[in-house]
Amino acid sequence: MMAAISAIFVQHPELALFLSLGLGYAIGKLSYGSFTVGAVTGCLIAGVIVGQTGVRISGDVKQAFFLLFLFAIGYRTGPQFFRSLNAKALPQIAVTVILCVTALAVTLACALALRLDVGIAAGLMAGAATESATVGVAIDTFRRIGATPEAAHAFEANVATAFAVSYLVGVIATIIMLSQVAPRLLPRPLPEACAAMEEELGGAPSSEAEGQAVRHEVEARAFRIAPRWVGKTVAEAEAATPPGGKAYIEQVHRGDRILEGKPDLVLKAGDIAAIAGWRAMIVENAHLIGEEVDDRQVLDVREERVEVVVTKREVIGKTLAELRRSPQARAVFLRHVVRGGNEIPIYDGLTLERGDVLVLVGTRPRVAAAIDALGYADRPSSATDMVFVGLFIFLGGLLGIPALHLGALELSIGVAVGTLLGGLVAGWLRSRNRRFGFVPAGTLWFFDSVGLSAFIACVGISAGPSFVTGLVQSGPALVIVSIVVVVVAHGTAILVGSRVFRMNEGVLLGTCCGAGTSAPALAAVQEVAKSKIPTIGYGLGYAIGNVLLALWGSVIVFVMAASGS
Repeated sequence: MMAAISAIFVQHPELALFLSLGLGYAIGKLSYGSFTVGAVTGCLIAGVIVGQTGVRISGDVKQAFFLLFLFAIGYRTGPQFFRSLNAKALPQIAVTVILCVTALAVTLACALALRLDVGIAAGLMAGAATESATVGVAIDTFRRIGATPEAAHAFEANVATAFAVSYLVGVIATIIMLSQVAPRLLPRPLPEACAAMEEELGGAPSSEAEGQAVRHEVEARAFRIAPRWVGKTVAEAEAATPPGGKAYIEQVHRGDRILEGKPDLVLKAGDIAAIAGWRAMIVENAHLIGEEVDDRQVLDVREERVEVVVTKREVIGKTLAELRRSPQARAVFLRHVVRGGNEIPIYDGLTLERGDVLVLVGTRPRVAAAIDALGYADRPSSATDMVFVGLFIFLGGLLGIPALHLGALELSIGVAVGTLLGGLVAGWLRSRNRRFGFVPAGTLWFFDSVGLSAFIACVGISAGPSFVTGLVQSGPALVIVSIVVVVVAHGTAILVGSRVFRMNEGVLLGTCCGAGTSAPALAAVQEVAKSKIPTIGYGLGYAIGNVLLALWGSVIVFVMAASGS
């Protein structure tokens, strides 16, 4: 049976790759409690299993998938990366750099002290920091320092072995460290710190904030107004909206006429008003508004949901509370705020930045007015701008080719890191002008998830025959060192952030989650904090952490090679 399968894979190695992907994603769905294996680990394990057949996957295929993944990382984090390069963000930048540098230093110190192989050290670095990109950059760097094909194959096997063990340990250790241990190191309780930050940003999240249940979606309903509203203007009636809520009168049916709900329009007995607002709020206050009726004429309004990109100088730097006081905000509803690809909580004190994406709901004329005041609409599309994608992968790769030769040693950033930088620039340009360079969420998921998983599956297939031997030899040491890297790196960053920079504890832990590229840890921290405040720090840490940890793949190979390991 095994011989037959091996014969098929020798003739059709592409089938081995897709089998590894299918099995890997299935394994990745396995979970225990709140811990999930994940597609990356699943595909590595599946690749190792398939690799026992002795199949070989072309290095060009592996590299192509990896470049797609690196471009996706850069494209997703580019806007936040470049936006973070300012004085206001220095504490977060410093904490992120300290965490990443400490992780590298501890990994190198342990690897040199234990005399670990360079491949084991690179896989350990990638796994303990839960940064898969480090694997590919290390492999690319090792190939460029003049390694023989046999040495390169052994290197990949060792990287895969170390990564498989340390990644699992790194994910679990990071969650425990940041959600259970870190709060005990902070000057004040985490929920208290997040509550204080919420108060600073304008109190509890707005009713338009992320986290509102589906029942709070916007809708318009028709009411024959109660006597209490007769003689009042539309503006006066709207001002009576309960605190934290929002509703407005879109139009009024009076006799045989449909009148626009202008703020100075005086309401009269018998008027039927089309009131738009949060569904739950309208239902709860219907008895105060009047008698609900079925009036199709007054309800003949077309609503739309539009993503608006903030580009106008007049609104950049203003808080949401300030914007809500503008005339254009009266008749539109804010559903989400997305910054750097991450959804962030909505607070009155939240300051808008260039490139922020606001998801607005309202009638077409009202939304059009808001778009003119904010920037421009990012209309949904299913088409990927492959000219843009291909060009920036090509240009980024070219950037990584030039090398400095020191004897037999070739020093360059490499095609992999060059592609990452190309993705960063591409994502930043897209945030500056979203009229070009569109990559739909589905395509970006394919580049990110499938690109990485296919690359990791190829690494596992290559390592297959020698994986078990390496695991037995290095497994125990990898577990211990991985825990040490996580505890020391995150512990140092937390102490510096809280004691030196005096950062808000919720934002600090969110920054550490981002710097460690750990979304599961962020979810755990938010649960302990009982707040979404940590999300505010996550995006910046994630953007910078991704770049630094990927670069460490080159650094660790050069340092270990120079030391003779």
